Amino acid sequence: MLGNEVSGDGSGRRALILVENLSVPFDRRVWQECTTLRDAGWEVHVICPRGEKRDTEPEALIDGVRIHRYPLRAATGGPAGYLQEYGSALWHTARLARKVGPVHVVHACNPPDLLFLAARRLRRRGARFVFDQHDLVPELYLSRFGRGKDLLYRAVCALERRTYRAADIVLATNESYRDVAVSRGGKRPEDVYVVRSAPQVERFQPVPAEPELKRGKPHLLCYLGVMGPQDGVDYALRALAKLRDEFGRTDWHAVFVGSGDAFDAMVELSRELGLDDQVQFTGRIPDADLVRYLSTADVCLSPDPRNPLNDVSTMNKVLEYMAMGRPIVSFDLKEARVSAGDAAVYAPANDEAHFAELITALLDDPDKRARMGKIGQERIGGQLSWSNSQASLLAAYAAACRDRDAVRAGGAVRTRKKRQRS
Repeated sequence: MLGNEVSGDGSGRRALILVENLSVPFDRRVWQECTTLRDAGWEVHVICPRGEKRDTEPEALIDGVRIHRYPLRAATGGPAGYLQEYGSALWHTARLARKVGPVHVVHACNPPDLLFLAARRLRRRGARFVFDQHDLVPELYLSRFGRGKDLLYRAVCALERRTYRAADIVLATNESYRDVAVSRGGKRPEDVYVVRSAPQVERFQPVPAEPELKRGKPHLLCYLGVMGPQDGVDYALRALAKLRDEFGRTDWHAVFVGSGDAFDAMVELSRELGLDDQVQFTGRIPDADLVRYLSTADVCLSPDPRNPLNDVSTMNKVLEYMAMGRPIVSFDLKEARVSAGDAAVYAPANDEAHFAELITALLDDPDKRARMGKIGQERIGGQLSWSNSQASLLAAYAAACRDRDAVRAGGAVRTRKKRQRS
C-alpha cells in the first residue's frame, strides 16, 4: 500500500488535477487550488491543454507544481467538432496520467463532464475522485442551445449523473451548485464542499487612474471577462446604444477586455450599432494593463442575462470588480446578489433600457460610486476571501482521504518534505 494516514496536511501525498477547457496557470481558480495544496504539503501535478499564446510548453515546473500539457484544437462545426475535441482531450489525458503514475487524489475540473473516464484507471488503483464542478453543464447546454429534449441534452445529463456517481467528494463554487449536487446529483450533504472562486487580492491592487484611457471622455465603462454566447456582451452593447440614443449620453468611453467564441460577432455588433468611436475591444491583455483599466473605470458592467446557467453561477468578473473597488451594474441574478450585495445595482433581468438607466444614474453620482466600491472591497476582504476557500478545499481533501489507504500497491510514489514557510 502507498500513502500515509491523513494527519491534517498533505505531506507525502500526490494530487493529479485534470482540466480540459483552459490551460494552467491561466485558469486562475485551478492555479489557486494548486498552490494551496502545494503549500499544504501535497505534490501537485496538472494535466491540461496547451495555450495558444501562453502556457505553450508541453511540460513545465512552475512554483513547485508540475504541469503536463497536450495539444488541443477547440471545437468547430457543431456536435462533430465537440466529439473530436473531447475525444482527443480524453486520449491525451489518459496518456499523460499513466506518465504521472499513482496518486492519492485525482481532481477533475469540468466542463466537460467526461473526465471521470480518464480517471478510471487511477480510481481502480485506489485514488479518491474529487469532482470540481465549475459549471452546470446541462444548464450551460440549455443556455447556449435552448433545447431541452434532444439527444445531446439527454447525453450531457447522463454524463453529469455518471460524474456525480463516481465522485467521492464534490467541490461546488457556490451554495446553488451545492444544492444541485445534493438534489440532482444524489450526493450526501457532507460530501459536498463549497470552494468559492475568489480573486488573488495581490493581483488586483489599484494604481493611479490614467485619464488618457478614457479617450477624451469624462467617464470610462469597463467589461472584463469571457465573450461567449451566454455572457451577455451583446446585451451590454445594446444597452450602451440606448445610453447614447435614449438618454443622450455621449460622455463615456467603454472598453471590453477579454476574448472568447463570440468575440468577432461582438466586434461586428458594435459596428452595426454605430459604437465604433466609443467602444474599444482589447482582447486578452497582461495583468498590468487590466489593472490600469479597472483603476480608471467609473462603472463596471456585468451584463450576463438571466438563463438557467447564469442565475445560479458566480461570475469571476464581479468578484474582480469588487476587489478593485469598482461599482457594478448587473442584471438581477440570484448569485450576483449573493456575491456583490450592495456593491452593485441591479436591472430587471435582461432589461437593456433599465441597465442603461442605472449606468447613467451612477455616472451622475460619484459619492454612491465610492460607497459601492468600498463595500465591494470589504466583502472581498471578508466573507469572499480566498482564505475561506482554502480552508474548505483542504477540508474536502482530508475528507476524501480519511480512513482509507489512498493508493493500492502497484508502484512507488515519490514524496517530498513539507515546504518550510517563513
